[in-house]
Amino acid sequence: MPRAGLDAAVVTAAAAAVADEIGLSGVTMQVVADRLGVKAPSLYKHVGGLDDLRRRIAVLAATEVGDDLRDAMQGRAGKDALRAAAGAVRRFVEQHPGRWAATVEVQAGGPDDPLTVALERTLVSFAAALRDYRLDPARQVHALRMLRSVLQGFAALEAAGGFRYGVDVDASFDWIVDFLDRGLRSAEA
Repeated sequence: MPRAGLDAAVVTAAAAAVADEIGLSGVTMQVVADRLGVKAPSLYKHVGGLDDLRRRIAVLAATEVGDDLRDAMQGRAGKDALRAAAGAVRRFVEQHPGRWAATVEVQAGGPDDPLTVALERTLVSFAAALRDYRLDPARQVHALRMLRSVLQGFAALEAAGGFRYGVDVDASFDWIVDFLDRGLRSAEA
């Protein structure tokens, strides 16, 4: 019988917290069970194993970052929306590096996969950040890929301690957002 108060969402939240603390590779069924004060086999009543648990972490993270993007960009347009989206991604990766890693490492399946659905919410928010730029619809996917790559890449490098130059990282971040804005303005249809 499943332990009272323990369900897939509780197990996933505990695993996501572990991932943020020690890295996604450190998430094991035993570590999560220890965190929850149960024996590892009891977790299998709630999740289908380690791969399923990592997928659930990825879905949780993609949902959270999608919500963060939506909330940050609320009522903003153009460069303000772009800056808000960039800041939301940067904060999320800094605060939740293990969850973020799951969104990159776990591959989404078909259109009905919960991870596909959650990642689509993130793309919708990124597309909203681009809406004011009046891009040719044929270029929209290129702009989305560029925006995700630059913002997520910067945030991941920063979280990993990859910026060791003596220049202020916030100044670099602002420069990137300004550069993206100018580039997107020059690409307007």
